[in-house]
Parts: sequence; structure tokens; C-alpha cells
Amino acid sequence: MSSGWPVYDDESQYRRIVPYLLPAETLYAVYDCKGMGTGFVGITDRRLIFYDQGMLAKKRAMISIPYRNIVAVAVADEGVIFQTGEVIIITVAGRFAFEFRGSDRADWVYRFILGQILAPTYSG
Repeated sequence: MSSGWPVYDDESQYRRIVPYLLPAETLYAVYDCKGMGTGFVGITDRRLIFYDQGMLAKKRAMISIPYRNIVAVAVADEGVIFQTGEVIIITVAGRFAFEFRGSDRADWVYRFILGQILAPTYSG
């Protein structure tokens, strides 16, 4: 990976994720999300960490999804006009959708998560 990690859209969101990192966990990105519920999502080498504004837990909370609990990932691109992209995660606990401010971010997140969930079987 590049030495330019982590990348982030908003430094205050990055600072909110950092205290939740585990020892030796690598943070690659913190991206702002559009829409209700999810304020931002952090992508580490072990999990997704996202800020839920009360949609799931009825309270504001940091929620973690370990990659081993993800069973499917999809990306939906809204094209050139809207410049957004949505990543949909299917986990053992349910479905989560993250709408990013840029299809490039959604594409990177999709590919990264796919690489993490296929890592034990992916031969490159």
C-alpha cells in the first residue's frame, strides 16, 4: 500500500475513528457518506467502522463489521451526473448501504472489501 494512507474526506471524522482502532490495526480510509443514518465509514485491514446516527442502535454509535462477517458486497454507480456511488454490504447480521461522495471512492471500497473477504481463497 501507498505511504499516503490513511486518506480521509474530513479530518474531524478521521479523528473520531482513531480512538476505536485496535493495536496494530491499519486504517486506510475514512470517507464521508451521504444520506440518513451513516455519517462516515472507516476502512481498516480488519473491519469497517461506521458512525450510525441512530438508525440501527436508536442512539449514535460506532459500529464495526469484521470482514469475516461479510457474505456479499455490491457497488451501484449513479454515473457522471450525480458523482456518487453506493456500496451495499450483506452481512450475517443484515444489509448495510453506504453512499459515498464520488464513484471513485465507492469503487475503491468495493474492491478493497472484496479483496478482504476473498483473501483466504484468492490466488491473484
